[in-house]
Amino acid sequence: MTDDVLKRYRESIDNIDAALVFILAERFKVTQAVGRYKAEAGLPPADPGRESAQIERLRELARSANLDPDFSEKFLRFIINEVIRHHVKARND
Repeated sequence: MTDDVLKRYRESIDNIDAALVFILAERFKVTQAVGRYKAEAGLPPADPGRESAQIERLRELARSANLDPDFSEKFLRFIINEVIRHHVKARND
């Protein structure tokens, strides 16, 4: 059985997923450059003040987009933790 409506929805979801992957890839290219800069400058891998501000900013954006702010925070915390891991690695390389 073919459901054209469901197929179109799924194609849109697939396109959005692809865009998310490419956006995340670009974000990590920049954060890896930041990690190298921090390592060269002797700066710590984590910046708790910046992280808190970014989380609150993203929570506010989520609210304005009618997205669950708790979900957006979990998503950003996952990304931040991965970025910090990369920054620690850059410092140790």
